[in-house]
Amino acid sequence: MTVLDFQVTTTVPPLDGLAAHIGNTPLLPLRRLTSNLSPRVQVWAKAEWFNPGGSVKDRPALNIIKTALQAGHLGNGKRLLDSTSGNMGISYATFGAALGIPVTLALPANASPERIMILKALGAELVLTDPLEGSDGAILKARELAQAQPEVYWYANQYNNPANPQAHYLSTGPEIVAQTNGALTHFVAGLGTSGTLMGTGKYLREKMPDVKILAFQPDAAFHGLEGLKHMPSAILPGIYEESFVGQPLEVQTEAAHKMVNRLAREEGLFVGISSGAAAVAALQVASQLEEGVVVTLFPDAGYKYLSDKSLWEG
Repeated sequence: MTVLDFQVTTTVPPLDGLAAHIGNTPLLPLRRLTSNLSPRVQVWAKAEWFNPGGSVKDRPALNIIKTALQAGHLGNGKRLLDSTSGNMGISYATFGAALGIPVTLALPANASPERIMILKALGAELVLTDPLEGSDGAILKARELAQAQPEVYWYANQYNNPANPQAHYLSTGPEIVAQTNGALTHFVAGLGTSGTLMGTGKYLREKMPDVKILAFQPDAAFHGLEGLKHMPSAILPGIYEESFVGQPLEVQTEAAHKMVNRLAREEGLFVGISSGAAAVAALQVASQLEEGVVVTLFPDAGYKYLSDKSLWEG
């Protein structure tokens, strides 16, 4: 059995407070950027910054926390521990603050200043790791802390926790099918933990077997696409199944950065770097079609990247 072979019998009832507002994010069309495509091709993006914590990571973070509480892993002062590049940590810290759960996060020291300040504002304890080691360095530090003090920490382990893709199976997939009236032909998502691609893709494959599921990743081990992994050179997540994904598309950092600027100035969408990468990949797929509906996700807005002036001054 793989971590994705979960059984779903009932949906989780709506929760009060922040949790009740996760999901059902808008599906927005790209119009000007697609003007050169076949008129029978559409490209849409889920605006995930509408989630309370400001990113797509609210979905898996809440499901991970809820599952841990139900299993008795959290509570009585035990700290939630995980590695993050920023957004998942913000989601953990958001729900941790609301639920009275202390949060400790290992993240690369070169995470954007905005993300670090948000995490501090939410009360998270931060352990900054070597920026040259990227997200893998943060993973290794979180593992070290969990092994050294199991009585203090519950290690959420987002890269290997089946509650991560399950969140997208339960929410993202059904939302996309409903919002497109079942008309989507291609789903495109980036690879970080791979939870979005695996969970959403599994749902789509079950409900709409003809839909093409396409992943994208940075084109090199050293890149500037926060939140995304170059799988051939990274610690592979346990929830990632290469046979399901196939050969990922590759996106250059420079192309994603340019696309962030174009999305702001041509579509009025102020988004983050991984959203720019998603647009590059989705438009690449769409450019090869004569007819189809391509859907991707924009994981977050651009507010956490304002300190990188090179993104906005081009």
